[in-house]
Amino acid sequence: MVWTEHLALIYLLVEWSIRLVMVVVVPLRRPPEAARSWLLLVFFLPVPALVLYRLIGRSRFPAWRQQRFAEASTLRRRMAALLPPPVHPAPVIAELAERLGEFPETGASDLALLSDYDLSIDSLTVDIDAAKSSVHLLTYIFADDSTGKKVAAALGRAARRGVDVRVLIDAIGSRPWARRTLTLLAEEGVPCKLALPVRWWTTVRRARADLRNHRKIAVIDGRLAYVGSQNIVDRNFKRGVTNDELVARVEGPVAVAVAAVFASDWYLETKEILPLPPIPATAEAAVQVMPSGPDYGVPGFERLLVALIHAARTQVTLVSPYLIPDEALLAALQTAAYRGVTIDLVVSRVVDQRLVRLAQRSFYDELMSMGVRIHRYRSHLLHAKHVSIDGRIGVIGSGNADLRSFMLNAEISLLLYEPTQVAELVDQQARCIALSDRLDLLQWRRRPLAMSLAENLARLVGPLL
Repeated sequence: MVWTEHLALIYLLVEWSIRLVMVVVVPLRRPPEAARSWLLLVFFLPVPALVLYRLIGRSRFPAWRQQRFAEASTLRRRMAALLPPPVHPAPVIAELAERLGEFPETGASDLALLSDYDLSIDSLTVDIDAAKSSVHLLTYIFADDSTGKKVAAALGRAARRGVDVRVLIDAIGSRPWARRTLTLLAEEGVPCKLALPVRWWTTVRRARADLRNHRKIAVIDGRLAYVGSQNIVDRNFKRGVTNDELVARVEGPVAVAVAAVFASDWYLETKEILPLPPIPATAEAAVQVMPSGPDYGVPGFERLLVALIHAARTQVTLVSPYLIPDEALLAALQTAAYRGVTIDLVVSRVVDQRLVRLAQRSFYDELMSMGVRIHRYRSHLLHAKHVSIDGRIGVIGSGNADLRSFMLNAEISLLLYEPTQVAELVDQQARCIALSDRLDLLQWRRRPLAMSLAENLARLVGPLL
């Protein structure tokens, strides 16, 4: 009995020791909303919270990877210095994007926005078949289904022609298919590496196990590139869910910047330095590539998004399948709405992550009360991610408007400054809104109380998702 009482006392002391230490540790270099969620969990469940925090509590890479990223910065800066400026300079926001992502504005000779899922894959395979020197592909998901086999076959044909083909796939995003996909690509003679593989010593070396490379890019001969939201997987790879995407196919000097992002990520996983591609001639249309992620030490995509909204004069349209804004983004939206800016948020009614959906829904009342218009895309999972500001700046890429994309994922954004290109993106957004239902605030407030409670509970853990 005495021994049991001693154990109880020891456990109590351990719990309070954890609480006291975590009160100091958790708020360091962490957004307030994330700190609150962690401290709430620590208060009620200190021991499980400590274990979970050890696994996913720190969005930092180990020292060896930070050193490797610093080494790769030399390559990125060399590429950035060679990029020719566009004939027509871009807005001031380009300076911020360069500070955040290291690449200045440059030119594009041609840009096409591809919203048809199968045609996008067909376009990619045609360009791979036309490649003469190199094909570099980085994607979050590369499956061994019909879509994956189609792309793998094109990569194999290129490799057999003597083209330098390299593929990088995220270890967690592609986990259900990774072993078979690696085998498939190996049979085609295509070198493939896993990005951020999770091993038992990952957390021992002070790395968070769920930091992911979420980029989706392809670079052909250093002269054209694909940037967007589409993975190499069948459109309906999740049962009952069909994805709608948007991909930018862009030619010109900007493709070299995308090549530099791939080369940097390849070096992080292999320590192999890839040769610089030839620099295409300058082009009129101003565009810019901005990578972001934990390696950079600052939530670059969040900073860019907030700055764009603060700079808006008349219109903000944001399309994102996962919308869990932080306080800075909420404040920017509220301030813009109070200034009279029209704000349209396009989200997806069809979901593939229920907890994320609940957390996202918890913001709808607050956003609509600000005057923000929320449109729910009806039939498919709208997996595309893009933004337009006043019809003068557009952003398309892999990043969602949530804390995971802000803090934990490596993402890439393509900024559009040419009016005709931005107008094409605005047209895509108008089509998304036409296929959506606009939420009504009063009707939304009539939803069941149990649903509202579930949403608010999910919001508490939203910063941890």
